[in-house]
Amino acid sequence: MSAPSPLSVVIVDDDEFVAQSLRTILEARGSVRVAGLGTKGAEAAALFNEHHPDIMLLDIRMPDLSGLAAGEAILAAHPKARIVFLTTFADDDYIVRALAIGARGYLIKQEARGLAEALHSVMEGQIVLGSDVTDRVSALIGQRPANGAGAAFDDSLSHPDNSQAAPAFAEGLTQRERDIAELIAEGLDNREIAQALYLSEGTVRNHISAILQKCGLRNRTQIAIAWWR
Repeated sequence: MSAPSPLSVVIVDDDEFVAQSLRTILEARGSVRVAGLGTKGAEAAALFNEHHPDIMLLDIRMPDLSGLAAGEAILAAHPKARIVFLTTFADDDYIVRALAIGARGYLIKQEARGLAEALHSVMEGQIVLGSDVTDRVSALIGQRPANGAGAAFDDSLSHPDNSQAAPAFAEGLTQRERDIAELIAEGLDNREIAQALYLSEGTVRNHISAILQKCGLRNRTQIAIAWWR
């Protein structure tokens, strides 16, 4: 049996030494191939269009164009793109905006040794967060902080049971859609939501698609964040 093809990744970081170091770390085990490197945020979209990587790895702060702006532009043109931010800043505003635009991860450079594993988790459909970021997200949504070096979420964010009224973003939703949005915010997957509401998983998926369309959101993580903000 032939070995699976390595993940293709494009890295954009304004520090060329950091970009090259990340390439060395990622390619050390042979499961990741760095298809391209950039040192300017303004290069990110062109590099994505040239290489169509499995994952785009972006620094947050760059002098010409921020990674957030670059990632937002890429996702506007390619909604299924997998954008992961790698930065030294576990800043609340950066984290919320990164997840709100549809990023698949927010990692801290000091934890780069586990980067390859985190990117493989992204390919499996998970949202990956560095340990400091996990603590910040936990604080932002009122969840007990996680222990250990980071966490991966199955495209959702969990939250304790809460009986608060539906948030403003849900005002345009039907009652069933609000129920589903609340359960997504509590961390339930489609199967669990279907069981809780006595629906089929296909019906749950259809309602989630309607929620995303009505609210102008891209994924379940954005639904969770919008619910708890």
